[in-house]
Amino acid sequence: MTLTWIKQPQPSYRLLRLSGVSLFATLSPRELKIIDGMLHDRHYLANEIIFDEGEEGQALYILLSGSVRINRTRDHGNEVIADLAAGDFFGDLALLDNSPRSAQARAAENCEVAVFFRADFSSLLETNAVIGYKISLELARLNSRRLRESMAGISRSEAL
Repeated sequence: MTLTWIKQPQPSYRLLRLSGVSLFATLSPRELKIIDGMLHDRHYLANEIIFDEGEEGQALYILLSGSVRINRTRDHGNEVIADLAAGDFFGDLALLDNSPRSAQARAAENCEVAVFFRADFSSLLETNAVIGYKISLELARLNSRRLRESMAGISRSEAL
């Protein structure tokens, strides 16, 4: 007997946004809900620094609304690395190591982010290895793709 008259609860705004993030593409709705419970909401005003180049990375950030600019200090000034929009994530290497941030993240406009701290990710790896594995694999794929793109850029510039 099916109870069709019982309405299923609608997913939260944040859960809907997270379902579109490539990092979580392989997670089931139940697994995504577990991750949602581990994330911390943060709000930043336009031009506010989210993290600075050189500081210790402790979290990955998922942009839920607004935009963020990633830039790096160079001898000739600041170099824009990326302009990010809702659905993008950044600071992902902080989940994997304690190295200093290689760039600065600054809110380009008012934004809302979900923060996934390294300590929570480590705890997830211990308590729910399947979800931790899926996220780790997506991080590895992302970093592999970035490395290939970087190497292709070096090869093209050497050919010029």
